[in-house]
Formats: sequence, structure tokens, C-alpha cells
Amino acid sequence: MAVPRDRPPPQSTTTARVLALPDGGEIADRVSVEEPLEIRIGGRPVSVTMRTPGNDVELALGFCLTEGIRPRGARIPDDLAANTVEVDAPAFDPARLARSFFTSSSCGVCGKGALEAVSVEAPPVDSPLRVPVERVAAMPARLGLAQPGFSHTGGLHATGIFRPDGTLVVAREDVGRHNAMDKAIGWAFLEGLLPLSETILCVSGRVSFELVQKAAVAGCPLLVAVGAPTSLAVELAADRGVTLCAFVRDGRVNVYSHPARILVGA
Repeated sequence: MAVPRDRPPPQSTTTARVLALPDGGEIADRVSVEEPLEIRIGGRPVSVTMRTPGNDVELALGFCLTEGIRPRGARIPDDLAANTVEVDAPAFDPARLARSFFTSSSCGVCGKGALEAVSVEAPPVDSPLRVPVERVAAMPARLGLAQPGFSHTGGLHATGIFRPDGTLVVAREDVGRHNAMDKAIGWAFLEGLLPLSETILCVSGRVSFELVQKAAVAGCPLLVAVGAPTSLAVELAADRGVTLCAFVRDGRVNVYSHPARILVGA
């Protein structure tokens, strides 16, 4: 079970000297660390992502899983190269590098093409999960208690995995919202908890196409977001059988797809 911490991991934040206006004094400010992580398969780089250091093996595994690459494990390389993780994925086809998933908001592909690409790796989610709306509404606040990096810097996103009873199982933070989810899914892989058919994913910000994609590939039936969804996120959630709840704040829950999983007055 995730336990809220008073201090963030030491590698996730650093100190910067700033000029505080209008007073004009110099102060020390905590800022989020952002560094590149190279993910390799068979010694070959397959991706470089800007991330907050920490839980790098989970990040690499989650990235591969949600990109349709089936890893067996991951480790820091034998040469101890900094900011590098080597993934063991014997069935990996290098040609995938030329036809990878559409995950960027600026990729320039049409929504239809993106939906078709995801459907190859993510079958529709079939889960009997039902959760009271009050429990869903409480998840963002519970996730917030497990975000020490954000509490110190205001600059990190988070993803949490919840049980249907509202228990937070694990929380992961990162400067990238997609990385935070990859870390959580990578953790679930290492714990033997995939697919996430009886759990809920909660994210601390807005929800985009790529976050719904990752939830669908992980087999998660319910995705909860504090912020707004994008149009393609809503369309993908409806297409893949994911219940998408957004603007979950102040006791309110907007349900954009598959509302039958949200119980009202239960």
C-alpha cells in the first residue's frame, strides 16, 4: 500500500536560486528534476523520454507494455550507463520503430488512424467493476496525499492505482503525465497485477488520448482525472470500453463514457 511521505525522493527535486519579485530578495526554491532516459532493447535505443529520475525500471517496462512491446523484464545496463535502462524483450520487432503508436498531440495523424492503431494492441476492456460515485470523487484527494514531489515543487504529475474500495495501492510521480502512468503500470507488471481489470487509475491533471491508450492497453476499466479530457480521449475511451471520469473535484464527477460502472445512491 502506498504511504504518504513528507519528503520527495532526493533525486526528484533540486534547489534553484531565484529572485523573488516584487520584494527583490534572493531565495532558494525547490524545482522538479528533468533528465533524459534512454530505453534500450538488445542494446539498441528505442526511445528517449524526458522524465523525473526514480523508478526508471518501472518507467521502461510501462512504456514498452503500453506501446505493444512485450517485455520480460528490465535492468540497469551492465556498463552502468547513466540515465539508461535495458529492456529484455526477445520478441521485439525493430520495424516497430517505424510504425509506433500515435501518442503525440502534434503527430499530425487523424483521429481515425490513431484509434485503429490502438485497437491492434488494446482489446475492448470487459470488466464487471462497479464503484460508488462518492468513492470516485474522493480519489484525487487521496492521490494528492501521496504526492510529496508536487507538494514541494508544484511541478510533478501523478498516477495512482486504486482498489474498488478506494484504497490507494501505489502512486508514482513524474514531470511527464505519461511517464507517471508508465511507472504505475510498470510497477503493476512487476507485481504480477496486469491486467488492471479490477482496479482504477487516477491521474492528477488533464487526460489526453495517450493516457486513455495506456489505460486501455493495461486493461483498466476506469480512468479518473482531476482535469479536462480531450475529444480524442473521450472517443478512445468509448471505443475501448473504458469508463472515463474527468473534472473530478469538489465532490463533482463528469462521466464521459460507459457510465454504468459508476453507482449513484448505492
